[in-house]
Formats: sequence, structure tokens, C-alpha cells
Amino acid sequence: MKRFYTAESVTEGHPDKLCDLIADSILDACLKEDENSRVACEVLATKRNIIVAGEITSRFEPQVFEIIKKVLESAGYEAEEIHMDALIHKQSPDIAEAVERSRERRAGTVSVQSGLASGAGDQGIMIGYACDETPQLMPMPVVLANRIVRELSASRRSGYITGILPDGKAQVTVEYEDDRPARLDTVIVSCQHEKEKSLRKLEHEIREKVLRPALRMLPPDEDTKILINPSGRFVCGGLDADTGLTGRKLMVDTYGSLVPHGGGAFSGKDCSKVDRSGAYMARYIAKNMVAAGLA
Repeated sequence: MKRFYTAESVTEGHPDKLCDLIADSILDACLKEDENSRVACEVLATKRNIIVAGEITSRFEPQVFEIIKKVLESAGYEAEEIHMDALIHKQSPDIAEAVERSRERRAGTVSVQSGLASGAGDQGIMIGYACDETPQLMPMPVVLANRIVRELSASRRSGYITGILPDGKAQVTVEYEDDRPARLDTVIVSCQHEKEKSLRKLEHEIREKVLRPALRMLPPDEDTKILINPSGRFVCGGLDADTGLTGRKLMVDTYGSLVPHGGGAFSGKDCSKVDRSGAYMARYIAKNMVAAGLA
């Protein structure tokens, strides 16, 4: 029986992923100086405006605007004309109490040394998944889509392809037969570029310098549909064309369309947030079960 599964991925300069990177960079800065930092950081970006909001409880006060500038410049954007604002406050005392002392500890049924002394600050649904169709124990469409955008970003950063800009995305559809990847059905790549860039040359370079190495695991055949910038010109992109928001690329961050998602985002959250730590542990368990041949 044939089925088709699709996954997408985005470059570091895509507005949603840019917001994820900013949120996680703020988290990293806090944890580097205070490993007990409690961070729930959200970022909104649109039309030369970036707003950081959320709860930060830490002995370290992050230089939020400096962090934003570094992330923007690392992703290939100019930071000078970006207006920045931050709306940050401390974690709710009620949530903090729940995290500091678990229900069992408050009831006196466990000790601090038991490992059950801390609680979680929220409820949630966390899903872990693994499969043996790739060495990464991930679904084939997810692996291929991620490889394409990594090659695209590397080509921009190194100058291997000139005239391309930070924003971009890829989508891959794989045909499965009897639940195994059989062939590559469709590949779509959208890449922001300078207005002087020849679209014909861009398509040729992406085919040869990005897709050829990225798709080695499942190369295209004569019937594979490859679409590069199918909408045509893609000069206006990034924060000038789109609004970015933390946590809006959940399927990109996980397993694509093959697997359900509980809805909790990862970026900008320390490990007391089960949206992140619970999902990581669920993946760890699934991966080890598949690697051991138990599933």
C-alpha cells in the first residue's frame, strides 16, 4: 500500500525560527550564569520590530537587546534599523512554589534526596517518536527537509552560492510502500535572494550545490518533482515580509506530519518546563527502544 508523507523545514533566517533562536539565546545566557534560572521567553518579530516578553527569574540579568543583535547578525540580518522592546517579569510565585516543591514533598511523602522533590510548572502532552528508516532514527521526510535547509544556510554563509539571503524553507514529500520509504516524490525549495540574482542561475545552483548533497539518502528519480522558488521572485523576505513568533514551527522542531504533537513549544523554556524536558525524555526513551530493537 502506497502512502505519501510530507515534512517541512525552515532556515535560521525564517522569522518564526529567528524568534525561536532569540528566545533560546536569552535562555542560554541566563543558564550560563545561573543554572537554576527559570525562563519562559516569547518573541514576536514584524516589520523591523522585535518584542521579547515572558517570565525570567534568575540571579543574572540578561542583556536582551545585545542578545537580539547578535542573533540577527549571526542569521544574516542588519540589526541597526530594528526597534526592540522587552516586557519581562518574574515567574508567578504560585508556579514557582509548585516547581520548587512537588506535591509529594509538600505532603511529606518524599525527601529532597529522593529525586521527586521538584515539581512541574504546568501540565501537558509530550510525545516521543523514533523509527529505523534513517540513521538518525527519524522519519525520512524530516531528515531530508532539515538537510536541505542546512545546506542552503551553509551555502549562504560560506558564499558557496552568492546572492541568496537568510529567509528560506524546504518541503519534502516521500512515497512510502508498505510503511517504508520507497522514492522521493516532491521537493520544494523557496530561497530569498537579491534582486539582481538570476532565477535561472539560482535554480541551477540550488539543484547542484544544495539538493545533490542533501538528498543522497534518497536521490530523486526521473519522476521526482523539484520546484525551486515556484512563486517566482523572492526578494522581499524575512521581517519585512512576514511576522515571526516563538513556537510556531513545532512540527519542524519534531517529526513532521507523521506524528501527533502535544502543542507545547520548546524554545525559550528551561528544563522545569515539561513541554521541553518531557518531550526530550520521551524522544530519548523512544530512540533507545528502537535502537535496541524492542520496537
